[in-house]
Amino acid sequence: MRATLIGFLLAVIALFAAGPVAAQTSEAAVAKYVSSADIQALVTKAMAEHKPGAANTLESILQLAPYNVNLEYRTGVATASVHEHEAELFVVLDGSGTVVTGGKLINEKRVDAANLQGTGIEGGMPRAVAKGDVIFVPENTPHWYSQVNGTLILMSMHVPRPVPAAQ
Repeated sequence: MRATLIGFLLAVIALFAAGPVAAQTSEAAVAKYVSSADIQALVTKAMAEHKPGAANTLESILQLAPYNVNLEYRTGVATASVHEHEAELFVVLDGSGTVVTGGKLINEKRVDAANLQGTGIEGGMPRAVAKGDVIFVPENTPHWYSQVNGTLILMSMHVPRPVPAAQ
């Protein structure tokens, strides 16, 4: 399990260490490639589109069903979240802050069939995060960026729960 997770993380990180959004298609597989220049262009776009007073601006990096990879440009504290049917992988591309995982959502409310939000987390574990750090949040785990030191730029990827094999 640990080797599989490490391999997965290395593959995701390699995707972003490489170079325009170009799709390579063959009968056997579909892959998407995003260059570091493309990522920087998305950061510039997020900066330009970031509204005063907004905590977070999202830009889509790529979509390859069932996976969505986003760039998150954070300048403030947003709501805490729980995703009931998918894990979430974060890679800190730039900046620093504090992520809290675990515990219980404060003022929990359902936002859709599979997601909860709250104003914060009580009883979770805070961790300082900075450029290069990787955070993997399992499904059903509260998570919240409780502090942003200036700007925090993240790559986030929602990882759906695997479908059990038919028996």
